Amino acid sequence: MKILIIGSGGREHAIAMALSKSPNQNQLYALPGNPGIEEYCECIEIDVSDFEGIKNFAKSNKIQLVIVGPEVPICDGISDYLKEHRVDVFAPSQEASKLESSKKFTKEIAFENNIPTGRAKWFNNITDASEYLNKIEAPYVIKADGLAAGKGVAICENLKDANLSLKDIFNGKFGSGQSVLIEEFLYGEELSYFAITDGREILPLIGAQDHKRLLDKDEGPNTGGMGAYCPPPILSSKLEAKIMNEILEPTMYGLRKRGVEYKGVLFAGLMVKENKPSLIEYNVRFGDPETQALLMLMKSDFTELLQETVNGNIKNYKLEWYKKRAITVVLANEGYPYQYNKDAEIYGINDAETNPNVKVFHAGTSMMNGTLVATGGRVLNVTSVAETLDLARERAYSAIEKISYKGKVYRNDIAWRALGKNT
Repeated sequence: MKILIIGSGGREHAIAMALSKSPNQNQLYALPGNPGIEEYCECIEIDVSDFEGIKNFAKSNKIQLVIVGPEVPICDGISDYLKEHRVDVFAPSQEASKLESSKKFTKEIAFENNIPTGRAKWFNNITDASEYLNKIEAPYVIKADGLAAGKGVAICENLKDANLSLKDIFNGKFGSGQSVLIEEFLYGEELSYFAITDGREILPLIGAQDHKRLLDKDEGPNTGGMGAYCPPPILSSKLEAKIMNEILEPTMYGLRKRGVEYKGVLFAGLMVKENKPSLIEYNVRFGDPETQALLMLMKSDFTELLQETVNGNIKNYKLEWYKKRAITVVLANEGYPYQYNKDAEIYGINDAETNPNVKVFHAGTSMMNGTLVATGGRVLNVTSVAETLDLARERAYSAIEKISYKGKVYRNDIAWRALGKNT
């Protein structure tokens, strides 16, 4: 089977790895890909925004399935475009992807269908938004209403910082700057929950916990994610049933009421308090870095799962998972998520992978004159599996010690909630 992966990060590297394990012996392509993805795929120099170029490549190479990793081409309508040209694609439509591209849209779906979520108000100008802040109590949750690479959310403890966040958003720091959401702060423990849907049925995958903040003890600015582990102890069968019954299924019902079909990954960002889940936000693609850990635990044929989803046939699909634990630690560039240095030479990946339970996924790397260099804010994702989370964590951090590049930074406390460790 010929498959094309769109994207160039650690998530796409993990997807390529999972697809390569298929008994179908897939012929894999990726665009634009990265040096790590080249282990499994032929990488093609086509930009993810070049829909026509992607379509032409898919047609001329008889691609049977396109898998879209990043949110931007999904929200820009690549699924609709490829389907119009009779190319099968694993990604929701542009209208369905408003679950991620418009926080207002998601809140409307939640309110209309009695989905538990925080109170929220929308503002199209900074004056009204600032006046509203004066009427409510801290902490203030301020969100840019659009795509922001996981960085368009500010949680502010005082009015001064809240108003500065408003200025950033309306000045276009995270996109167009036309709309802002001010949301009730929810207390509890965050949870990333993943499911696959073929438009009718919902197939639960697995839960994970991400670490959004840059620094240990969940301090510092928000990032695209500094690490993740799965499955988290918080996710009991009782909680999972509530998530399905109270959040995911009503969401799908709400979309169908609006005439919107959703096929692909449904990734719910949740807050859990006293075993009660509340919806924070949706993403319409696999999470990054959660996917790197999640796919290390998948025993089922990943290719078959995606194909059955596209075909609308997952009703009786049985997923199998390895009964293990997985952890991913993100190695970033010093200065991330702001300005950071580039092009530092990377050493030690082969040494890190001498343990067969460790895999290093490339998130922001390039080849420069035959040398592997760090070019992204998030550079590598060191992922390990083991029978226990403690051992998986130990293996990951042991592997990290073998990797070096100028400006390497990472959190030392990934999985601290589960393990009761802060360092």
